[in-house]
Amino acid sequence: MKRCFLFLSLVTLFAVPCLASRTLTDEVGRRVVVPDHPHRIICLMPSVTDTVYALGAGDDVVAISDYTKYPAAAQKKPSVGDLIHPSIETIVSLHPDLVIGYQPRGPLEVTDQLDRIGIPIFLVSPHGIAGIMHSVDTIGQALNRMPQADALTHSLQLRVDAVKARTNGLPAPRVFMPIWYDPITTIGKNAFITEVIEAAGGRSVTDDMSAEWPQVSMEVVLQRAPEALVIVRGGKMTFQVLESRPGWGSMAAIQQHRVYYIDDRINFASPVAIDALEDLAKQFHP
Repeated sequence: MKRCFLFLSLVTLFAVPCLASRTLTDEVGRRVVVPDHPHRIICLMPSVTDTVYALGAGDDVVAISDYTKYPAAAQKKPSVGDLIHPSIETIVSLHPDLVIGYQPRGPLEVTDQLDRIGIPIFLVSPHGIAGIMHSVDTIGQALNRMPQADALTHSLQLRVDAVKARTNGLPAPRVFMPIWYDPITTIGKNAFITEVIEAAGGRSVTDDMSAEWPQVSMEVVLQRAPEALVIVRGGKMTFQVLESRPGWGSMAAIQQHRVYYIDDRINFASPVAIDALEDLAKQFHP
């Protein structure tokens, strides 16, 4: 009871009425009333932070979430906590006039809490390259920066189209991307990385698996005979780790030391993912 009273006191002390006059529909179908010109923005997902900065609104960001890496300037902002359970008390104390989050996999607990307090929260749900473009547009609407959003999506699409044009008709290397080794977890048909590999001129040997992150046996991997591996540069999953694991030495890609290292920006469904796409395309087709 005392904790509840303290939290309500924080809400009373710190919540700031939002001067809002626009009603938008976010990417999960919610109607959200947002300010004409948000100037105190909290980003609840690293990919959201990257997009907001890419739209030129970095100076208006008052807080980010844990694990934010891009752009580097955003790391100087305070964090409100992890992606699933951010600190509501911290969010309220920062007087945001707009919170931008990512569609959660579970219940909308944080969204419901902020709604009850009266802090507008706008959710995005990017899926694939087209989803990145769409989220740039919708966040641009929320920030009232549509000219910037139009220019950004146009430049990003030109870069994607240029890669596809350069690699069109070239032999696509058949690759396997291990996310983890025990159990062996990889990328399926609906994973964003699968689409990036294809756009870069390659093909994942597991692109027919319906699960986003399927678990497979070593027998399945060997049957599909990938020509090379794709590994995120600087991560815990390294070539040396795989080479030392039972069964992996039977794979031709391991025996021949054929591996492509993809930039870790591939993990962000935001403009920086296009950097990773271009990097991978240069490796597939030098």
